[in-house]
Amino acid sequence: MSILLTLAGFALSLLAIGLLGAALFTLYCARKVESLLPPQGRFVDVPGARLHVREFGQGFGAGRAILLVHGLGGQSSHFSHGLAGLLAKRWRVVAVDRPGSGWSTRAGDAGADLSSQAAALAALVERLALGRPLVVGHSLGGAVALALALEHPAKVGGLALLAPLTHMRTTVPAVFKGLTIRSPLLRKLVAWTLLVPRSIQSGRQTLEQVFGPEPVPRDFGTRGGGLLSLRPAAFLAASSDLQALPARLPAQQERYGQLRIPVAVLYGKDDGILDWRANGRALADKVPGARLELVEGGHMLPVTQPETCAAFIEGVAQALELDGGGAANAVAAR
Repeated sequence: MSILLTLAGFALSLLAIGLLGAALFTLYCARKVESLLPPQGRFVDVPGARLHVREFGQGFGAGRAILLVHGLGGQSSHFSHGLAGLLAKRWRVVAVDRPGSGWSTRAGDAGADLSSQAAALAALVERLALGRPLVVGHSLGGAVALALALEHPAKVGGLALLAPLTHMRTTVPAVFKGLTIRSPLLRKLVAWTLLVPRSIQSGRQTLEQVFGPEPVPRDFGTRGGGLLSLRPAAFLAASSDLQALPARLPAQQERYGQLRIPVAVLYGKDDGILDWRANGRALADKVPGARLELVEGGHMLPVTQPETCAAFIEGVAQALELDGGGAANAVAAR
């Protein structure tokens, strides 16, 4: 028995040393990534979050404002990789790291649900005096943009959605299965031990699934901010975002018919993460006057096809300019 106890103690010691080593390696990698990709914008405090914001455009004040909202596990660099610069030639462009994502932080008592994130963005629109911006949401950012339009209609002039999540799924895409760990303690343990080694081992394969069938840009890790996902905080925030969806999305999708602002949706026909029929067509069928546009491509259109996305967004923005904000003003007056 004493031998067994000794062996058990030895095994536990090895496990503890292994976990400590993994935690130190994770901390080292996180610090290296942060030094390589520091914040590029400024920070704006809103209730429940401190938001990292990047602004583009001549003087940050000319023309209608466009607010860019990224997807699950992403950050504003998905837009600054190419899309934001194209839009900034004419419009005031604001790209934000959602609460907890990128360089933004989320207060400990703040929720990760769609309503909480929408409230943070509504406060940001107010703080930056964006008026009623055209809100561009990609992937999960599309669901947040829809929540913003439904719950804070006076803060949104129109929606231009890129491969948006609009309806609750029965299954989680395979590449995001790791985010479904229910136990907060186990999530933190995984984030601080297994995340970085696993990401280094399978990162390329994961990105190919997310981007497919289009190629992953060689500079996505740096210019596109992909390396920021190696930080434990990014994993934990994405996990919270994903697991909070059932609290709001099923009820939200029943309200889309209430939208009375311009809504346009762009989807890749070969999107392997979100099905364009279940999310794009389903949304367009519920929103009066909404239109759906399909292109050849996958899920990461803002990165892989910035010119196509810019033309799509500018078309919606120009329509709002010609309308003179009439649709948005009518909504705000209700």
